[in-house]
Amino acid sequence: MRARCAIPARAAAGASAASSTASAPSSELGERAPASATITNGTAVLRAAAGSVLYLALIALLSLGMSTAVRDSAVAVGIVLGLLYLFPIIANVVSDEQWHRHLEQIGPMTAGLAIQATTDLSSLRISPWAGLGVLAAWAGGALLAGGLVLRLRDA
Repeated sequence: MRARCAIPARAAAGASAASSTASAPSSELGERAPASATITNGTAVLRAAAGSVLYLALIALLSLGMSTAVRDSAVAVGIVLGLLYLFPIIANVVSDEQWHRHLEQIGPMTAGLAIQATTDLSSLRISPWAGLGVLAAWAGGALLAGGLVLRLRDA
């Protein structure tokens, strides 16, 4: 019984000791990162959080445009899920590295999810904001198509 009570006490003592230190959190075991790395990582986390909200809003707009264009909810769900998941599947099947890269850059899901990256941004296929721009272009195209079809069909 005493050992169970000691573990939370040690964890609380460790948490208060860690919060009282003035240096930045450790990047690896035993090392402390410079304070500038924490600020940069903080902006990346803020970008990822705000970008995730924008990503979901753009997916909703893409779905709205497709559902307006086809006027059938089951077909619209199938088309949107096909657009989102078909690009990564085809990109994994393609053996040519250049085509693989282009499919990941133009796919709405893979490009849009680049906004959530917080580390090692140089290894991404597309930059975070450009990826969100690709998803915005897909959503804008779907809304434009949905608006045109609605206008022509229901005029």
